[in-house]
Amino acid sequence: MRHVYGLLVGLVTTAVLLLGAGWAVAETGFVLQPGGAAPAPAADASRTWVVLGVMAGIGLLLGLVAAGRVSPLAAFVPSVTLLAWTVAYALDAGRALDFVPDTPSFHELLLQAGRGMRTLLTTGLYAMLGVALFLPVLMPSRWAGSGRSEDDEYEEADEESYWSAKED
Repeated sequence: MRHVYGLLVGLVTTAVLLLGAGWAVAETGFVLQPGGAAPAPAADASRTWVVLGVMAGIGLLLGLVAAGRVSPLAAFVPSVTLLAWTVAYALDAGRALDFVPDTPSFHELLLQAGRGMRTLLTTGLYAMLGVALFLPVLMPSRWAGSGRSEDDEYEEADEESYWSAKED
């Protein structure tokens, strides 16, 4: 059952990582433009604190998924997603970038997250995060259960022990 929970946590982590981190990167103003340098970040202080809070929350979630005792599927799902998208980008950049939402019919926040996703993909940050999330999956102790349950513990001896019964 813990693997089912791990799969659900992995799906949520993937969505938060792709959409949340993409939005935060685009909101900071560090989105790379095809023909020029990165624009300066916005001067709105409250918006900057919100973006930093989102980034800190995403970092905390990734740390808990990578180091926690949840099923390894919680780290495997986002790592395979990020690594597969990076490999697709390395093989065919145009086709991999087609997965990024850029059609004006989408909601503006989703378009902004798409611009950030494009930046994270093209700079290789998704590849680094994918590898970092994949390493905990390789540890065999993550796949094993939590150990012995209370039912499997040793039974206590009766009033008469083995030695006192032998003396009779």
